[in-house]
Amino acid sequence: MSEFMGRFGQPERSETSALPSSQPVPPPPAAVHVTGSDVTAVEDLAKSYRAICDQLAKVIVGQQDVVEQVITAMFCRGHTLLVGVPGLAKTMLVKTISEVLSLQFKRVQFTPDLMPSDITGTDVLEEDKTTGKRAFRFVRGPLFTNLLLADEINRTPPKTQAALLEAMQEHRVTAGEHTYDLPLPFFVLATQNPIEQEGTYPLPEAQLDRFMFMTVVRYPTAVEELQIMKQSSSLQPVTLNRVLDGATIEYLQDVVRRVPAADHVYEFARSLVRATRPGEAEAPPWLADLVQWGAGPRASIYLILAGKARAILHGRMHVTTQDIAAVAKPVLRHRITTTFSAEASGISTDKIIDRLLSELSRANQQAA
Repeated sequence: MSEFMGRFGQPERSETSALPSSQPVPPPPAAVHVTGSDVTAVEDLAKSYRAICDQLAKVIVGQQDVVEQVITAMFCRGHTLLVGVPGLAKTMLVKTISEVLSLQFKRVQFTPDLMPSDITGTDVLEEDKTTGKRAFRFVRGPLFTNLLLADEINRTPPKTQAALLEAMQEHRVTAGEHTYDLPLPFFVLATQNPIEQEGTYPLPEAQLDRFMFMTVVRYPTAVEELQIMKQSSSLQPVTLNRVLDGATIEYLQDVVRRVPAADHVYEFARSLVRATRPGEAEAPPWLADLVQWGAGPRASIYLILAGKARAILHGRMHVTTQDIAAVAKPVLRHRITTTFSAEASGISTDKIIDRLLSELSRANQQAA
């Protein structure tokens, strides 16, 4: 306990551990010193990130970009929407992350008959057998966890989808006249199937905007798929070691916000977001034919935060325009609404973002 207090500044919260009780719990290998400099904290976090990737690689084959984006969003206090066809280990990825980071994990399968109270909780009437008095007691739903997997979020009606809004934004749940705080840290990782849309309820723009990242989970390469086949058809047990815990993650989330960014990095992020809006001075002439609505100010904020988190995951205490460009697609792709002309021509939001980044980088080089 004293060693943990010296390293992280807060006592270990063992109740959030997701490792099986029969499995020995190794000490966290990360060494983030609260009393040390932020530079030291960044160096130690970069080592911890590599350790996290090593642990995830025991279960998840490939998907390095997906892992980096999910971890980046978590250190920014953000939520992630994972989009991919069935069978790409999205659920396994989320569950494994919860074990490696010692976070309490719950999974909700979203279905058409799921009610808001099924995820937030409900009041139940109980009778005291001694006194005969009756009183309501709030039974907490699966939202009361550190890491919630909202599986196939687009298969439940808007009323239940909206129940997530307050939890994602305010980290609390209101039931009747009472408000209940959610445990921290709190993350929502939702999955969505992009190919089967019959009987689904597309997420409204207001709720999509609550997700910091929309991360696309793609098919594995031929080499990765062969490794997946061998790994999944064997009986070799996998032992996962804990790397961080909830208290440490909360501290590191504060470190992210202390990472400095130069004015030209802020201006780069601002120019990129404003270039997605038809009618703005920064928007190129060709954009009006392809984009109906562009990204809002929340995208600018998320670009900077994600750039800071990416910088420290790679061991740097400063943000570059390359960091902003690296997180541009997951931040912007669900905040840009394309026109019918773009859809008919097969021009995706990713292609539009690539073209905007190319033109913005070229303009910056000419100005320099």
